[in-house]
Order: sequence, then C-alpha cells, then structure tokens
Amino acid sequence: MATPATGPSVVTRRGVLAAAAGTLLLGACGRDGGRENAVTRPTPGHELVVGATLELSGPGAALGVLQQRALAISAAALNEKGVAVGNLRRTVRVEVLDNRSNPRLAAQQATELGRRDDVHALLGATLAETSMSVIGVAQKLRLPFVSLAFGDSIAVPLAQRTYVYKVTPDAGDVARRLAQLVSAEGLRQVVLLAEDGLHGDSGVRAMRGALRTAEVGLARTVRLPTGKAGLARAAEQAVAARADGVVVWATAPTSGAAARALRAAGHDGEVFFDAGAVAEETLEAANLPAVEGAYAVHPSSLGGSTIANSSATGRAYRDLVSTYIRAHGSYRGFAPYASDALLLISTAARLADSVDRGRLRAYLQNQVTDGLAGMYSFTPIRHSGMDRHSLGVYRVDGGAWNRLS
Repeated sequence: MATPATGPSVVTRRGVLAAAAGTLLLGACGRDGGRENAVTRPTPGHELVVGATLELSGPGAALGVLQQRALAISAAALNEKGVAVGNLRRTVRVEVLDNRSNPRLAAQQATELGRRDDVHALLGATLAETSMSVIGVAQKLRLPFVSLAFGDSIAVPLAQRTYVYKVTPDAGDVARRLAQLVSAEGLRQVVLLAEDGLHGDSGVRAMRGALRTAEVGLARTVRLPTGKAGLARAAEQAVAARADGVVVWATAPTSGAAARALRAAGHDGEVFFDAGAVAEETLEAANLPAVEGAYAVHPSSLGGSTIANSSATGRAYRDLVSTYIRAHGSYRGFAPYASDALLLISTAARLADSVDRGRLRAYLQNQVTDGLAGMYSFTPIRHSGMDRHSLGVYRVDGGAWNRLS
C-alpha cells in the first residue's frame, strides 16, 4: 500500500511490502484508505490528466518507445475502475508527445502542457538532457514532474528541484553493486567507458568512489562520444589499458554499440553494464555475440522478484508482461519506469483527495510505494526514490538476462 512517510528512512523491500501489501495498480483501483468505494467505474467527465514527453524517435527511442508501451498498458489497467480521488473515480488520461530526443522540444512541450489548466502532472524524458530541459519549466509552472531518466543531477540540488522526482536508481547505488561484483569476480583493475553527458558524469563520479571502496583499481576512464562516430577509437583506448574488465556506463543503444566496439578492438575479458543498458535493442542479433556473458546491475523487475510474485505487485507485473507480449511480440525485461511514474502520480492524487498540483507535489514527496520496477521511498529531502534493495545482478546467458543475485 502506498503510505505517507513521516521523514527520511531506510527501508527494506520486505518491510515496505509488509506495510504496503495489496496496492500498486490493483490497490490504486480498489479500496481508498480502507474505505470501500461505492462507485466501481470512472465518474464521467472527471479526469486525472498526465502529460508525457518521451523520446519516440531519435537516439533516445531505444528507451522511450519501451516506456510508451508500458505506460499505455498501465493507463488502461488503471482505467478499468479509475483512480479514487475524494468522492470520485477519475479516468486517467495520458497525453504522450514525441520530443524526438531534442531537449529544446521537450522543454517546449512541457511548457505547452504546463500552461493548460487541465494538466495535473508531467512524466517522461528517458534521456538526462531532455529531462534537465523540462526541470526549469516544471519549477516555474509548479507542475509535478516525474523523470524517467538516469543522472543524479535530475533530482538535486533539492532547492531547485522542489517539483521534480526521479524513478531510476541513483548512480551511487548502481556503482556500489557493480564494484562489489567486479571484486567478487576476482578482477583487480577495470576501465570505465562512460558516455558523454549527465548520465556518464554521474557514473564517473560514483564508480571512482565505489571501486576505491571495493579495492579495485581504475586503470583508465574513457568517455564515449555521442553517436557512433568515435566509438572504435574509444574502445581501442579502453583495450590499450590492458585491464581485467570494462565497465560500460551508458544507455541503450550506445551500450550495445560500445560492447561491439570493445570486442572488435580485441577485448576478450568481462563487460559490466549499468542499468541504462537494459533495453530490447541491447539483446538484438547484431549485439548478442558481444554482450553474451556480460553483467548488468538493474532493478529486480528484470528477473522478477520471488517476494513480489505472490503480491499485488507481482500480479500487476505479470499482467503487464503478458499484455506487452500479446501487443508487441516479446518482452526483454526493461524496467517499466513510466508505469511506476503513473502509479506514483495516481497514488498521490488518491492520498491527497485532489488533483491540485501543489497537493500532488506534497503527497509525492511523502510516499512509500512498491512499484513494478522497484521500491520507492520519497521524502521531503529525497526526490530520487528508488531503494537500493531493489537492485539485482544479471548476466546475459543464451541471449537473455538471467538473475544471479
């Protein structure tokens, strides 16, 4: 159950599930704070409207299209009964716009949506740069914005992000798991191959500290250029360091292309990915020879959770996967961050008994929710909510992600 938090806390997945059993998409459509709602269908004429700016074309489409598909499935699930807001059950209407992976266009779309009185919140932007362009708009218009992008600077500094929330894991949490994995595999030195931009910057800072703590040497840091040009040169520089393994800190489709370039440059050692690599494109036929045997740290939705399987969370996740497969043919296990962003917004409306933007913001930052991608614990001093216990370690075996821990 999504419940208001009274302040900063460290929670375990079992603890949150014990306190939060029985909601998620099912709970958001069911009882309201323990009161059975007499209305079992959405109230005509009343909506919760969420604007979404997503990368449906351009470089970010490898992530954006997946999130659009998950978002459509989750919105349809919510609308089977609607979201209980006060005495009404509101239909969720999501207006999705293609920002074409262009930060300026994303900001323009956010402005157009935010100036409308009928839009209550905003989600989207799977790239750090497009998310960053939306932040100023969200703050100026006092529009709650839940970002789907990787990059710690999206949610901090908090004084400039009071209406901004992030559902992806923090770089520090991912880096610690990667460094522990590298150490457990017996590797003494690695190269960090990090993409240019905000996500790569977060990875460089986090991995340096995490590797030092794990007593693993960092032989070299090489930045991956934007686009395909220069990938071969970056891979050659990484291989020249003669380290035991390479950590690729980049989002798809750059991740798969980097792995191919590493193998072409002669790297035959271990490859490790951060969570941004997990997308359908990474396991496409052209990439499989290069990524087979590679490791990734990713939210536990990639392999499913044995704890969540018997809960409303597990049922909702299985429903999403089966619906996705029927509609799109296959499901490669990406984290449905957009589904969770919609869940967080709708849960905030339910708890607030209102769709007022200010009240939505207040209940977003005082919310503990178990989502489809992972567990979230937002507080007034922490707007990056995914709990570190939601992360798992995976390896590509036989062309599929398999959970190791």
